[in-house]
Amino acid sequence: MDKRRTWNMMPGLLFSPVCLTVIWFLSWSLCPSCAQIWTDEVSGEQYGRLESNVTLACNNSEIRLPVSWHLSHSAVLPWHQVTPNGSLVLLRVNHSAQGTYSCYDNSGRLLRSIKLRLGHPPGRLTISCQVPNHTHVRCSWVETVKTFLPAEYNASFSNGKEWSPCIVDVTQKHCDVVHPAFWQPIHTLRITETNALGSKNTTASVKLHELLKPDPPESVLVKELEGYPKKLLISWRFPSSWPQHDAFPLIFHIRYRPQGSMFWSEIYSLDNSIVIWDALAGHLHQVQVRTRDEINAESQWSEWSPLLLGRPWEDYTTPEPDVEPEDIFTLPTKSKPEASTPKSRGSKHGDEGNLGLVILLVLFSVVILTTIFSLIFVVWMRQRRRDHATKQELTSMVKMKSIPI
Repeated sequence: MDKRRTWNMMPGLLFSPVCLTVIWFLSWSLCPSCAQIWTDEVSGEQYGRLESNVTLACNNSEIRLPVSWHLSHSAVLPWHQVTPNGSLVLLRVNHSAQGTYSCYDNSGRLLRSIKLRLGHPPGRLTISCQVPNHTHVRCSWVETVKTFLPAEYNASFSNGKEWSPCIVDVTQKHCDVVHPAFWQPIHTLRITETNALGSKNTTASVKLHELLKPDPPESVLVKELEGYPKKLLISWRFPSSWPQHDAFPLIFHIRYRPQGSMFWSEIYSLDNSIVIWDALAGHLHQVQVRTRDEINAESQWSEWSPLLLGRPWEDYTTPEPDVEPEDIFTLPTKSKPEASTPKSRGSKHGDEGNLGLVILLVLFSVVILTTIFSLIFVVWMRQRRRDHATKQELTSMVKMKSIPI
């Protein structure tokens, strides 16, 4: 019975105030580091603005106790001051002041641990929008102020009458609008950036009909046409992002040139294939295609498709040599050197014909020269006779003047 009574009294003794105090004292004295481990946790996170003063409070009480501050378990701190109530004031902080700050009392007990993050409040955003078709708008933005802090974005799109959400992708920093009111001339996009130091609204006006810019044509092919050395067949597909509907026709712009040339030839088409009739035979050609909305004249041309190379059809068959039937059936036999073959006879006849032609040309030249010289001689003789007659007339006239009257 005594043992049972003693055991029943033990729980009351263990949980009495005196016993609990003794147990806490023994645990503190035997393992002081254990108490620090139990309480050495980040009790909060604080944000501060770069190039400004940041105040870190040691505790929430107004009791003025001597305390010490550490940054990431180091007693070396940035430029600072400690207020009488134990708060730490960091002066004109920069990025090196970021980290975990710990506040301890005289006995080394951790009072508070704060993780400090520094940055800037949001600034104005630079917004740009792409309209690849009539049913989709994607707007992206770039920060003009590097905040160095995590941010949240909220975007909305207005057609002038009502606001609709623009679905945000934070990682890619863009938002998407599906089925916008395309008939409205001007839309408004509003994006709000928010971080721990504040928020900022940025608005932009959007003209969808001017920003409409299809994606480039896809699956562009350049093929030869057999039997046509100056033709090329060019085919392509509509952009996959463009709705395949008669209400949204596209016009295509094709350009091509021989490789190495500086000048492009251009063709426009409403179909998805075309035949080039003036390709340069035997040469590689560079080909590109782009597209635009046919109805909306204010829309933009797409980017050019990747550069492709194509060559017109060529006849690769080699001509057979001219062989006379006699040569096919002639067997190689031993013959005397002076023996002639039909081919040598033909060559002799050819030489004789050439020699006769040369003789005829020489004779013809001699006749022409003789005729020319004869004409020259006749003209010279006539001129000489005229000169002689003129001299005789002058002599007679002189004689007659010399006779006295």
